[in-house]
Amino acid sequence: MIDLEVLRRVSTTLAERKQADPDASYVSSLYAKGTDAICKKIAEEAAETIMAAKDGDRLHLVWEVTDLWFHSLVLLAHQGLSVEDVIAEFRRREGVSGIDEKKSRSR
Repeated sequence: MIDLEVLRRVSTTLAERKQADPDASYVSSLYAKGTDAICKKIAEEAAETIMAAKDGDRLHLVWEVTDLWFHSLVLLAHQGLSVEDVIAEFRRREGVSGIDEKKSRSR
């Protein structure tokens, strides 16, 4: 089971980093670079996740998924969202067929 508390603590820390000095905080430096830089980092981590999965290296896969989740949380915080928003969406989707859920989206 996912320890939601650790995700919540990370989410809180990421929101706090918005006020930090970009020269002293990696996350603050990402915020300063903007959405495009954050998205580029997520794409990089997604590619590394795929490569680790294809290599069959389970520990490396865990590391890369952790990096992917972390940078996704950075993007959420940058956009004024948090892990709570994602948790709420997971709760909304729980028990709903993926096919039905996809059809229900208007976009």
